[in-house]
Amino acid sequence: MEHAKSVLIMGGSGQAGAAAAAVLRQWHPTLPLTIAGRDLDRAQRVADELGAATAVTIDLRQSDLGLSADHGHSAVVAAVWDSGLHGLRYAQDRGLPYLSISNGLTDIAPEVVAGGRRAGAAPILLASHWYAGVVVLAVLDFARKFGRIDTIRVGAVLDELDSGGPAALEDMRRLLAATSAGLVRRDGVFTWVSGPDAQAEVASVDGTILPGQSIPTLDLPSLAIATGAPNVRFACAVGESAGRRRGEAASTEVRIDLEGTDLTGTPLSTSRYLIHPEGQRPLTALGIALGVERLLGLRGEAVAPGIHTPEALIDPAYAVKRMREIGATFVDARGK
Repeated sequence: MEHAKSVLIMGGSGQAGAAAAAVLRQWHPTLPLTIAGRDLDRAQRVADELGAATAVTIDLRQSDLGLSADHGHSAVVAAVWDSGLHGLRYAQDRGLPYLSISNGLTDIAPEVVAGGRRAGAAPILLASHWYAGVVVLAVLDFARKFGRIDTIRVGAVLDELDSGGPAALEDMRRLLAATSAGLVRRDGVFTWVSGPDAQAEVASVDGTILPGQSIPTLDLPSLAIATGAPNVRFACAVGESAGRRRGEAASTEVRIDLEGTDLTGTPLSTSRYLIHPEGQRPLTALGIALGVERLLGLRGEAVAPGIHTPEALIDPAYAVKRMREIGATFVDARGK
């Protein structure tokens, strides 16, 4: 399906937005893109590099984003915090698919309420997961071998030098200010934990153990509900990554442990790392691009109006294939 109207990427000149636009351009060379940012010159540079793209400035304080009526779009992507939800309103008023990545579990309620109030207006993809849903999709691909999953443990290492840019830093400060508690699922019950109960050790791929803690991320309910696993934990450690310890660039690494039974009822467990040597940016960009591709009907059936999450729309096997294409690797964690 070709689109004459462009995808409006709010924050399109930032790290995640620009990288996602580049992925979309590679996959769909004729897809029109609109790079929206506060600095028009910077947005224009990104648009010029992409080709078949335009640059605009937007005002996130206005319900029409400060755009003239003749601006036509096929979808709206919030690659920056949509603080007043004006990007969502702009999309709903025009019946456009909408994707967001910056509302954490602790501040997602206004977005959910706004989306639910006008659920029939257009599809909304809530992708404020780790790397815009990529980790959830990797876990679900690994889970295919299981008949039942009892426990999911995810441990992410975020290199302190891999901040993701000013917008990502602001998102992190906002989310940390909301709560220091973490969310886990224990024996089927979603439970808030704090203090020692929230602390966790996260094992890096080279065996280094980093102090971390359980965090309130959308990945946790997505994984728990998608798999039915009664015990789920998502922990994060901030520190030096294995890549930087080798004298290379800051890498990103996520350890994924699954326990349960196979399709015959025999006990089964698996432990693997998802690694990208260039840090979080490529994977976050991929998550956004996968969501946009799906929302526009460029892959798969048309998406119905309503609120969606990445695992409800995107095939995990396809996502893993795309991860490998952009340089991600999967490493067996046994013995590490």
